[in-house]
Amino acid sequence: MSKPEIVVTDAVDEEIEAIIRGGLNSYNDEMTGYSDRQPLAVLVKNPATGEVLGGAVGRSSLGLLFLDLFHLPKHLRGSGLGTSILQAFEEEGRRRGCVTGVLYTISFQAPGFYERHGWRRFGEIACQPPGTSRIFLTKQL
Repeated sequence: MSKPEIVVTDAVDEEIEAIIRGGLNSYNDEMTGYSDRQPLAVLVKNPATGEVLGGAVGRSSLGLLFLDLFHLPKHLRGSGLGTSILQAFEEEGRRRGCVTGVLYTISFQAPGFYERHGWRRFGEIACQPPGTSRIFLTKQL
């Protein structure tokens, strides 16, 4: 085989992600001796239509609960719904045997929301625009 080509692209489809994720997952399984990764979503749906309005998406793996995405439309914020979603997400993580949760948010998003629910900062990295940062949080479950 000739030398592999390196390609930089912004066209990342499901097939490309599956190849890279599959290779990494296989390596991790080999190194740890087990495979416990599972996706997780806590959804808010319109009861009349079943349409997904928002919620939280993440995964569990190796005893960690990762909260990757969390969104509620403006008209649903401030009602306690976000707290209920976060609590359900954490509870499912505990049920799966996770002992720690990990997430990151942006300084203009919801760091205070997570901190009010027992999450603590363990890192912060400045990003664009100026004055903005990525905030990394964790919580013992």
